[in-house]
Amino acid sequence: MKIFESKKSLKFAKKIHFEDMIFFVLEGVYEPAEDTFLLADHLKVSGNILEIGTGCGILSVLIANKAESVSVIATDINVDAARCAGLNTEINGVSEKIDIIVGDLLRPIKEGHLFDTILFNAPYLPNECGEEQEPKDLIDYAWSGGIDGRDVIDRFIQQAPKYLRAGGNILLVQSTLSNVRKTLEEFRKLGLQAEIVDERKSFFETITLIEAVKSKE
Repeated sequence: MKIFESKKSLKFAKKIHFEDMIFFVLEGVYEPAEDTFLLADHLKVSGNILEIGTGCGILSVLIANKAESVSVIATDINVDAARCAGLNTEINGVSEKIDIIVGDLLRPIKEGHLFDTILFNAPYLPNECGEEQEPKDLIDYAWSGGIDGRDVIDRFIQQAPKYLRAGGNILLVQSTLSNVRKTLEEFRKLGLQAEIVDERKSFFETITLIEAVKSKE
């Protein structure tokens, strides 16, 4: 999906090489980091895939590149991120497999559209001031999780299972700073089997990958 004007009109912040592919990160777009690569290690590459908060599009491009029979929808609330992801799908030759949509969480997705896998590297950091604040810049939506880091996570948990096929799974990245136990409990309340499948420790937090599976019954 072509939603960027031209390469000359875009402001590049960085170029990244990953798995023999090139990704450009534009100014105002979240740069792939440890949480991104944690998800990259556990990608599912079959069926219909939905990535929420695609950023520069690296995960969606990796999925589309690994499987011939795959369809990916990638969303982001940041229009600059959507443009960046569009550019990277073109550069890496997978634009026909990926549809990029600007919007908040699953709001742009048509009701009744079901996916085999839903990915989300959620904004999970609590606001430093400990007060409720709206993100000042579009890029802030990539990390700002409100007072306790759970504002976006909680909304996602309530929405995502409705768009998941029976037997499908959700892969959600968050930090121990935003109450991983509550995430597991909330998924289980909705009838999903939820567990921690991987984690990466840093000096002040642990980045956690949670998988929630919808029953086939």
